[in-house]
Amino acid sequence: MSLRGLFVRWVKFNAVGAMGIVVQLGTLVVLAGPLGLHYLLATGLAVETAVLHNFFWHERWTWMERTRRAPQLRLFLGRLLRFHLSNGLVSILGNLVLMRLLVGQFRLHYMVANVLSIAACSLANFFLSEVFVFRAARR
Repeated sequence: MSLRGLFVRWVKFNAVGAMGIVVQLGTLVVLAGPLGLHYLLATGLAVETAVLHNFFWHERWTWMERTRRAPQLRLFLGRLLRFHLSNGLVSILGNLVLMRLLVGQFRLHYMVANVLSIAACSLANFFLSEVFVFRAARR
C-alpha cells in the first residue's frame, strides 16, 4: 500500500473513531449518570459499545477493499475476534487503567479522563487493525 493510501485509511480510521467517541461518551453519560453505574463498569460497557460500532464501520468502510473480497461468515467472525483481541483489549484495558489513574488518582472528571484515554489508545489500535485485524490476504 502506498503512503497516500495509508494516510487515507488513517483519516477514515479517525473518522470512524470520532463517531465511536460520540457513541462511547454518550453511553458513558447514560450509564454513569442517570443509571448510576460505577464509573469503571460504565466505562467498560461504553468502550465495548464503541468497539462493536467501530468494527462494523471499519468492516464496511475503512478496510472495505480487504473485507469485500472476503465476505464469508467464517472470515468475518475471525476479523471480529481479532478486533476484540487487539482493539477491544487495548481499548478496554487501556481505558480502564487510564480511567483508574486519571479519575481515581488525579481526580479528573470522568468525561475529561475518558477523552484522554481514548486518544492514548488510538494509534496502537490503528496499527493493530492494519497489520493484524484487517490484514491483506496472503498470496
